[in-house]
Amino acid sequence: MIDRPVQLSDTPRQPPPRRGWRWWQISLLGLGAIIAMGGLTVGGLLWHFSKDLPALDQLGTYQPSLVTQVYSVDQKLIGQFFIERRILTTGANIPERLRRAVIAVEDVRFFEHPGLDYIGMLRAAWTNVRRGSKVEGASTITQQLARSLFLSSERTFDRKVRELILAYKMELVLTKDQILELYLNQIYFGQGAYGVATAAQTYFGKDLSALTVGESAFLAGLPKSPNHYSPFKAYDRAKKRQEHVLARMEEAKFLTPTEREQAAAEILNFRRPGVEQAAPYFVEYIRQLLVAKYGEETVYKGGLKVYTTLNMEMQKAAEAAFATGLRELDKRQGWRGPLRTVDVTAPAPSPVAAEADLILKVGDYREGFVTRVGKDHFLVQVGSLVTKLAFDDMAWAKRRLTGPDLAKDVVVNQNLKQVLKPGDVIEVMVKKLDRDMVHVQMEQTPLIEGGLIALEPGKGAIRAMVGGYDFGRSEYNRAVQAHRQPGSAFKPIIYATAMNQGMSPGSVILDAPVVYEQEQDEKTWKPENYGRKIHGMVSLRDALAHSHNLATVRLLDKVGVKSVIEFAKTVGITSPLAADLSLGLGSSSVGLMELTSVYSVFLNQGNRAEPHGILSVKDSAGQVLEQAELQAIPVISKETAYLITNMMEDVVQKGTAQAAKGIGRPVAGKTGTTDEFINAWFIGGAPNLVAGIYVGFDDRRSLGETESGAHAALPIWINFMQAAFKPLPVVAFTIPEGVTFVKVDPSTGLLEDEQEGQASTVELFTKGSEPTQTTQRRLDPVDFYKLDQIPEGAL
Repeated sequence: MIDRPVQLSDTPRQPPPRRGWRWWQISLLGLGAIIAMGGLTVGGLLWHFSKDLPALDQLGTYQPSLVTQVYSVDQKLIGQFFIERRILTTGANIPERLRRAVIAVEDVRFFEHPGLDYIGMLRAAWTNVRRGSKVEGASTITQQLARSLFLSSERTFDRKVRELILAYKMELVLTKDQILELYLNQIYFGQGAYGVATAAQTYFGKDLSALTVGESAFLAGLPKSPNHYSPFKAYDRAKKRQEHVLARMEEAKFLTPTEREQAAAEILNFRRPGVEQAAPYFVEYIRQLLVAKYGEETVYKGGLKVYTTLNMEMQKAAEAAFATGLRELDKRQGWRGPLRTVDVTAPAPSPVAAEADLILKVGDYREGFVTRVGKDHFLVQVGSLVTKLAFDDMAWAKRRLTGPDLAKDVVVNQNLKQVLKPGDVIEVMVKKLDRDMVHVQMEQTPLIEGGLIALEPGKGAIRAMVGGYDFGRSEYNRAVQAHRQPGSAFKPIIYATAMNQGMSPGSVILDAPVVYEQEQDEKTWKPENYGRKIHGMVSLRDALAHSHNLATVRLLDKVGVKSVIEFAKTVGITSPLAADLSLGLGSSSVGLMELTSVYSVFLNQGNRAEPHGILSVKDSAGQVLEQAELQAIPVISKETAYLITNMMEDVVQKGTAQAAKGIGRPVAGKTGTTDEFINAWFIGGAPNLVAGIYVGFDDRRSLGETESGAHAALPIWINFMQAAFKPLPVVAFTIPEGVTFVKVDPSTGLLEDEQEGQASTVELFTKGSEPTQTTQRRLDPVDFYKLDQIPEGAL
């Protein structure tokens, strides 16, 4: 068999036809493109929303806005300054039961997710779809913290994306425990409370460690909507929220069913927020000092601990005595009429008012309206209660004021039945509570103002401060800021200047009319005594004790105005003083704390300690920023200080302040009254406490005839000091070694005449200044008659 050769064709071979894209390939490619585009889009969005987010590298040392707390000397919290009222606490001090309660209700998977809880999001979405409305959120604790620290609460897509990014980043730089600690210190619990420590104090008056499971569950339920779940607005709703938290704790295996039931059965004793601030004038005084030294940022956000000199028991006594004194003075001036008039046929008060009546106590001030006039009383409705106002308890109101002039605008109605009528709204105070009747007395909020300050002479510490009748009515601090003419309360400075120049309390001066020419306007000035009485030659002791103006002006002229001004500066007066003889009558305005500190020098053996209210200041870390180290320094001699103090003791013992003798311990002081009774003063005390008081209208009207320092200011001082002195030991004024006692003739101040029958008194002198001359006794014509009666042999 012969093989044939293979014939090659000249036509090239065609490649097999290409097969088209299968559908799955196209779908896969499209999906990849979509994913890539989506990734780029998401990446671009994340970059866009991330570029202006805050850096988180310092988050571990983040310092939230904290409360500056002010404490009294007896460690009582008296004031707080804050933007957000927050007490910072460490995670170790937050009890486990509170941590679990918060986690159970806010983010049960907190320790499992990376900041974003995808399972929680799906669960919340399904629950909301099933319920047909948004009933469950999906924000984790980390997201809530990111929102609170860095973002607003607006509900926008942009904000939500930023929140998610921040939450994820926060989980990268902080541990779970750090995040939870920040969260529990940052979030708002209502009633102005930020953070769990402040919330525990606000709602229960407790430290965190003392919280029960039930209380912890209640607090954990608040952050979702603090106002909505406030127990003071809707207790039942707040209770249901607490029970919901307890149920979630049981679901999370944090509680057994028995423990949940026990916690739910707990009685929650809430501390209703108070409206009164302790020592408001003093706290504001401290705030101003702090802001001036540390700035508002530190004071309102820095969490300072400020320890002050204020004694709260003395402060309460000061506020009570001051308010009572102004009310009594206001009543003496007269009644200004009813607050308003109402229709007595109006509907009865609501049950809320009736509930308030159940807690009436003696001393409460309330408004009420007259319903009926009885034989010897009025019936006054206070809330839903009908109270009894006896005529004797409103007799002061028969003096009716019709205008501001206390002398001219007065009408007196002796018929008490006609003073009030049904419908008149008046202020009353609960006087007595009987089983079937509440007895009240008629009151009137005073328009008079004034100030009170108490200092510890040896330290300069401010122990009490009242700057006005009502801080809510006027924040002007009259104890510190007001400058008023002190009248005779300035006189001890003049007499002390005389002692400093070598005179003694027994030195004599003429108390008689005198006329001075005023060089600046070529007019004459003629000072007068109170009541225009003249006393002739008087000792300086008696002149001060009885506040003789003429003797004081003559003494000022003798020692020199310039000398008195220099001495005043030495003992602490910083206000400008008039360089003329009117200074002798207290014509130059000074501050209450300023003049009271001068008396402290006299009562503290000539040593001056600058008045201060701050003992120490610490920052939020406990570092001491300020520590008071003020020491009393001698500014005048002990002898001068004791002589003027001893003279002021006589003001109390036999002079214008005799009402203070009832204090029952050695005290020294001086009254002060200005022209036309515009200001009334009393300043005085003992070696361990001195207090100053002035009262007067802000518009400088007269307080009324006879409203002198002894009548208007001294009773306030007595009431305050009787309470303030109780815990303090009785301390006598120390007699310096440089003071000596000498018998002198009180009419001349010279050594007594040794002749029998000559009146004498023991007087004080600085050693070396004692008199050396004896009084030359004048012979009376009667003496010659007596001489003739002597038997001849006896001569």
